[in-house]
Amino acid sequence: MNEPCSRALLARLVGFATVSRDSNLELIAFIRDYLAGLGVASELFLNEEGTKANLFATIGPSERGGVVLSGHTDVVPVDGQAWSVAPFQLSECDGRLYGRGTADMKGFIAAVLAAVPAFLAQPLAMPVHLAFSYDEEVGCLGVRSMLAALAQRPHKPRLCLIGEPTELKPVLGHKGKLAMRCQVQGAACHSAYAPYGVNAIEYAGRLIGKLGEIADELARPEHHDARFDPPFSTVQTGVIQGGRALNIVPEECAFDFEVRALPGFEAQVVADRLHTYAEAELLPRMRAVNAASAIRLQPLSAYPGLATAPDSEAARLVALLSGSDDFATVAFGTEGGLFDQAGIPTVVCGPGSMAQGHKPDEFVSVEQLQGCDAMLRRLAEYLRQA
Repeated sequence: MNEPCSRALLARLVGFATVSRDSNLELIAFIRDYLAGLGVASELFLNEEGTKANLFATIGPSERGGVVLSGHTDVVPVDGQAWSVAPFQLSECDGRLYGRGTADMKGFIAAVLAAVPAFLAQPLAMPVHLAFSYDEEVGCLGVRSMLAALAQRPHKPRLCLIGEPTELKPVLGHKGKLAMRCQVQGAACHSAYAPYGVNAIEYAGRLIGKLGEIADELARPEHHDARFDPPFSTVQTGVIQGGRALNIVPEECAFDFEVRALPGFEAQVVADRLHTYAEAELLPRMRAVNAASAIRLQPLSAYPGLATAPDSEAARLVALLSGSDDFATVAFGTEGGLFDQAGIPTVVCGPGSMAQGHKPDEFVSVEQLQGCDAMLRRLAEYLRQA
């Protein structure tokens, strides 16, 4: 079969509208068939509904650890965004390749697929593994089943390179995340008799205020880590719903908050402190008016942070491949913490910039894509000599 370049492969990948709320199976089937055409077998890890899948493939000797090249296949929605080009059709202008997912992160996946012939050209002394996941954008959900399966195998990969957009700069760390929903159940009544009801919005406001106090504590200089921007763990409330009419004391209110935690800080501590505050300070007052009042905390998603040591094998490899040991961190999360938690040391380095990710007219430059092609050629040479 013809061996398309990374640009041609990126055009095919962008054409699959793999928004997280939808299936990614057509894209996965395309990758599976492309690899099969080159003589590379792959295996799928389906979700419970059978509507989405991870793909895992190995090139080279399976009895050795090897390097994982990891990327997520899902993208964020384009709803409500003012695109000047068709989001699910690759277009080029002034050295930029536009389309949803070009930067985050189908550009990297395209480069990996284009590099497969180079991995096959000569026998590899150490294998390369391709790991493409689903539902990263909604909490790093899909990759977990694939990691669970890999944990049962006799030969665990030695390290992982995640190709999130870093402008091909080597990244060793990022924060973890905990997303939570808080539901406040109060008691409704006519607003003229407000003291006889339990105002769920007002109690939600007290809870949000407590989160603000915790955020202020975490921002104190003694908690800073200068490797990160911002250099402290953060807490923020992003969504709130409640109330039906101004003359009705609201009986329900719900809000979603998140913790972006520095590596080494357990984000659950924030949720636990909020729960303690609710139980000790708020619920007694609420239930003194109405015994059915309640405050419930529900986890939405979570993933760990990443902090790979600069003297590790993974760091040395990404320095070799990228041509730089000027290691950095990023503010956004990746699946890297989950790979690292599974005992696979992880680094992040990929084409494009997250400054374009999730925005209308998302793009990756041709130069960045070509740079990733060159990086993967260096990886192929390294794996032949390893």
